[in-house]
Amino acid sequence: MQQNNKDIYILGIESSCDDTSAAVLKNGILLSNVTASQAVHEAYGGVVPELASRAHQQNVVPVVHEAIKRAGITKEQLTAIAFTRGPGLMGSLLVGVNFAKGFARSLGIPLIDVNHLQGHVMAHFIKSEEANAKSEELATAKKAAETDASAIPPFPFLCLLVSGGNSQIVLVRAYNDMEVLGQTIDDAAGEAIDKCSKVMGLGYPGGPIIDRLARQGNPKAYQFAEPHIPGLDYSFSGLKTSFLYNLRKWVEDDPDFVEHHKEDLAASLEWTIVDILMKKLRLAVKQTGIKHVAVAGGVSANNGLRNAFHDHAKRYGWTIYIPKFSYTTDNAAMIGIVGHYKYLDSEFCPIDAPAFSKVTFKE
Repeated sequence: MQQNNKDIYILGIESSCDDTSAAVLKNGILLSNVTASQAVHEAYGGVVPELASRAHQQNVVPVVHEAIKRAGITKEQLTAIAFTRGPGLMGSLLVGVNFAKGFARSLGIPLIDVNHLQGHVMAHFIKSEEANAKSEELATAKKAAETDASAIPPFPFLCLLVSGGNSQIVLVRAYNDMEVLGQTIDDAAGEAIDKCSKVMGLGYPGGPIIDRLARQGNPKAYQFAEPHIPGLDYSFSGLKTSFLYNLRKWVEDDPDFVEHHKEDLAASLEWTIVDILMKKLRLAVKQTGIKHVAVAGGVSANNGLRNAFHDHAKRYGWTIYIPKFSYTTDNAAMIGIVGHYKYLDSEFCPIDAPAFSKVTFKE
């Protein structure tokens, strides 16, 4: 409950991987969302944990300062600080966790710890003043869900959470009641895309590169192995191996094979991954009977996956929820919105709560 009818200003801080982000929300409405990315990892083909934590140390103060400035408030107006406690890279998490603790103590305001994965799912609940005004003009909830990224899914709903580190199907009953119905038993979808991009010599991060090339290629040009995992769990290690072995064979016959066929390779890889993801999601819808279906995480920015969601909405009568591109990658707005709901329920965090690197939705 809001105390004394005062506005609630939540500062969200995200530092789980290689993006330093800070956001300010007023009564659950986003005022600012500032993110500093780290280009240093491109030369290494992946995130280097030590370099990531050092960059967070350099970025966290100016990013938080800028977020507060853009929100048009002072730090003294903050009501609470929400921060990513985990999962993620421990060195990166510690920078955000320790900054949040010190800042909250200096201001004499409460701390709110947020699960990073919960934040991705709750990105669908981020509201801005512009989105609020726009949503009022939409005729029906279904139209909003299929055409506007600001649509908010009703509970319960299913969420396909796909990123570089996670591939999960989540049953969301409430902001604080989420159950993982299925998840990858080895590699995540985003990791598979990045590794295959690296094998092709296309650079890092691979997701945007594969997405761009796939739009120009034939998705049925090549076939790669799809795993047969029981239930709702995923596996992408076999796909990576199949891609690697096939590519080696083709390059032996034609050293310039990748350059000549990179669009078709990207399109075929993307189609296979999306097909794997959607097969299990269809099964989850069938088993639960829930046809409100959302997607979240970095891979939700992929054009092929978004097209598949729109196709399934038409073919199977799903009501779909697709986040804005700015909310697909790691950002503090998603941490702040979870912090807002937890603040309303007085779910605060002790000052000695440690960061954690691995967990799903429960510690």
